[in-house]
Amino acid sequence: MRQIFFSKIAVVIMMMVTMVITARPSDNNLEPDTVTVSPDVYVAGRVDNDSGKSVAVLWKNGIRQDLTDGTYDALARSVFVSGNDVYVAGYDYGAVLWKNGVKQTLPSTIGGLAMSVFVSGSDVYVVYNDSSAVLWKTGMAQALPLIGLDKGSSVFVSDNDVYVVGHVYNNNSSGWVATLWKNGAVQILPATGWASATSVFVLGGDVYVAGYDDFGTVIWKNGVKQPLPSTNSDRASAYSIFISGSDVYVAGEDDNKPVLWKNGVKQILPNAGKGSAYSVFVSGNDVYVVGVDDEKPVMWKNGVRQALSDGSMGGEAVSVFVK
Repeated sequence: MRQIFFSKIAVVIMMMVTMVITARPSDNNLEPDTVTVSPDVYVAGRVDNDSGKSVAVLWKNGIRQDLTDGTYDALARSVFVSGNDVYVAGYDYGAVLWKNGVKQTLPSTIGGLAMSVFVSGSDVYVVYNDSSAVLWKTGMAQALPLIGLDKGSSVFVSDNDVYVVGHVYNNNSSGWVATLWKNGAVQILPATGWASATSVFVLGGDVYVAGYDDFGTVIWKNGVKQPLPSTNSDRASAYSIFISGSDVYVAGEDDNKPVLWKNGVKQILPNAGKGSAYSVFVSGNDVYVVGVDDEKPVMWKNGVRQALSDGSMGGEAVSVFVK
């Protein structure tokens, strides 16, 4: 039996505005000036304080904001930006959602963990795990239909359809089974041995899911399994998937190394030691990946490694969103 680890990652699509046009007077008429707009990069995760407690953290453009005071262990697991509002899902003595830094406790026990947040219009969706997988929508919590002990990892909304992925455990099966819920209807994803679905992304009617089974990292496109190349199947996992145009990006790990797959081609992320890549986001021509490297939170932009802490604190970066 392999150890099951969740990310959420969670993953999402929001195209970055790259250029704005302003008008300026000239001798003859109004001519446009082209102004480059720098994107805002949000990263959710955790750092360890001097007392050894895990502090839930949000970085904006590398500037750290603590979401918890370090009294108890906490974790920011997923970030989503909608308009001027920043939503972070995670754990602080139970499943929680922060909106612009203000915490809202979700209905769960102290063991509840919010895994993924997605905003569609005025609705906020959070998938979290307590005694079972729960989908929370703008104040209303509903347990996902289960066929055994179930865990949710990621949520994505497209054309009013709500997709959640994770895994279930069924005594009649071989163990953990990779699962997709669409509007609550359960679909078992084909896999070999123990399996989990960790991230979902929908584009153009196609449903992409990332995860792993006993043979290593996999993606499913519309339910069809596609293995990704990995060196060590026992230590290979996909945690996040993002689609940009016709390109498919998957972040994960292989043999204790942070890895990015692009269209099935594996790249070990540069200047990395032991670690994992937990989340990927593509904005224009830029590819952002966050994760953990030698027990430190890090981000790679187009393959260039950037530390998110001063090097003295442990932690991890779990989710990235670019606006």
